Amino acid sequence: MINRKQQRGATLVGMLLWGVVIVFVALLAMKLIPAYAEFITVKKILSDIGSEASIKSMSNAEIRDRFARRAMIDNIDTVVPSDLRISREDGRTVVSVEYTFQTHLVGNVSLLADFNASSGGR
Repeated sequence: MINRKQQRGATLVGMLLWGVVIVFVALLAMKLIPAYAEFITVKKILSDIGSEASIKSMSNAEIRDRFARRAMIDNIDTVVPSDLRISREDGRTVVSVEYTFQTHLVGNVSLLADFNASSGGR
């Protein structure tokens, strides 16, 4: 006679629950990975602009124009040059941006992510 307490295995309900969890995580990843990839690109553009030696002598319009050209090349849609905050303190120029990414998830549920990037100043 087989002892039922010693038998182990996956049940149909258990497999369905794991399937739902895996599909949900995959859906989140498909929605968030492009947003984070774009954020990393924006961060790199700001870092590159901030590390230029001539940034101290650039006007705000020139900095925004430089960002606009790089954003067009890298296909950045979320951040526009007018979103940039440019501050000059103690001989340093810092270019930063804060923006929100929102996308539809399922039904009436949306996914919202806040991003903040800065050139770090020089």
